[in-house]
Amino acid sequence: MSVSMLQKVICWMLIVVTPTAMLAADTGSGPAMLYGRGPVGLNGKPLPNSSAVFPGDVIETQPESVGTLDASGSGVVIFPDSLIKFEGNAVSVEHGAVSVATSKGMVGLAREVTVTPASNSWTEFEVVDMNGTVQILANKGSVNVNCRKGTVNLSEGEYAFPDKSGKCSKGKRKPGTPVPGDDSVLTNPFVIGSELVGGGVIVCLLLCNVSKPFLSQWKP
Repeated sequence: MSVSMLQKVICWMLIVVTPTAMLAADTGSGPAMLYGRGPVGLNGKPLPNSSAVFPGDVIETQPESVGTLDASGSGVVIFPDSLIKFEGNAVSVEHGAVSVATSKGMVGLAREVTVTPASNSWTEFEVVDMNGTVQILANKGSVNVNCRKGTVNLSEGEYAFPDKSGKCSKGKRKPGTPVPGDDSVLTNPFVIGSELVGGGVIVCLLLCNVSKPFLSQWKP
């Protein structure tokens, strides 16, 4: 079997088994594990193939790299050109974007915005801090978004962002369209995220077509 064919077989196997494996990780314990494709930094140093990460560790991706964080009962995709801090059962976005999938109530933070799953059921959401704007999108389940002034609840497909007064504004995103406040289509995490069905596809992207930049494989 050729290497190319073997990669494709592994990819499709991961698409099937990864969601189950992530759920099984609910009973695991220990530090989170960080994996990267392309140049990823951990506490200012180049990441090897993988590394354990601990609360307070800082992770940085470059414009053509992506990181994945595997914690107990939670998984985080760190999008290109992002800077985040791992806080144990929370991720703080200093710049860029993350996609969080969790059954353990992992929290997302960005400036004065806090995103908390509304229940311990499987929940997926995205946190973006780009061009001076913070945006939240609920992909699966519901989340509570606390802005500087007030809290809103988002159901699947709804988005929210703090307005100039500090209150949370929310709306319903139409399939295939970016949310307000981000003029970039190709690099908009909401557009990219809507194309990724389940954690297995994300892992597949890290293994398949390894000679191509991550973003070049996706067209809105």
